[in-house]
Amino acid sequence: MLKRLFTSKTRIKLLTVFVTNPGEEYFIRELTRKLDEQINSIRRELDNLKKLGFLRTRTKNRKKYYYANEDFMLFDELKSIIIKVTSDNTSIKKDIEKIGNIQILVLSGQFANKATESVDIFIVGEIDKEKLGDFINNQMKTDRPVKYAIMSVEDYKYRVNCKDKFVIDIIADQSNKILINKI
Repeated sequence: MLKRLFTSKTRIKLLTVFVTNPGEEYFIRELTRKLDEQINSIRRELDNLKKLGFLRTRTKNRKKYYYANEDFMLFDELKSIIIKVTSDNTSIKKDIEKIGNIQILVLSGQFANKATESVDIFIVGEIDKEKLGDFINNQMKTDRPVKYAIMSVEDYKYRVNCKDKFVIDIIADQSNKILINKI
């Protein structure tokens, strides 16, 4: 089964689309535009994924729509694999930037491949905590819960001036990934 799952770029693109949007339905032409692939390769891979049981179809308005079979025995595992591969630091940065006015964004802890760390995400700026919580809980799939800290710019500057150990350790640690630093 694994041989048949990961054999082409087009199939990987299709798996990514269906796994990251499990409730959505797509017709063939829509997928060719979305994935920038030839219609024949899309059609062939859709048929292969349907034979595997990963996709189901529904006809509506004389169009055949494909959607993910969330009962597929490897669905959760595929979702976990694809999210881990596609949720790189750049996409995390873009997604968090949409939530607020971020001056500093540091990934540490599990994002820096460290076993123990006080926080995984350190944010300085103005951010909607509810939206951040939704993003972390619903879009970031991690091995363990994500710990985060948010500070205002004024609080951050004050702590830096006082040589606060927490802030200095996060900023100075070479293994942490500073994705945004506007201060």
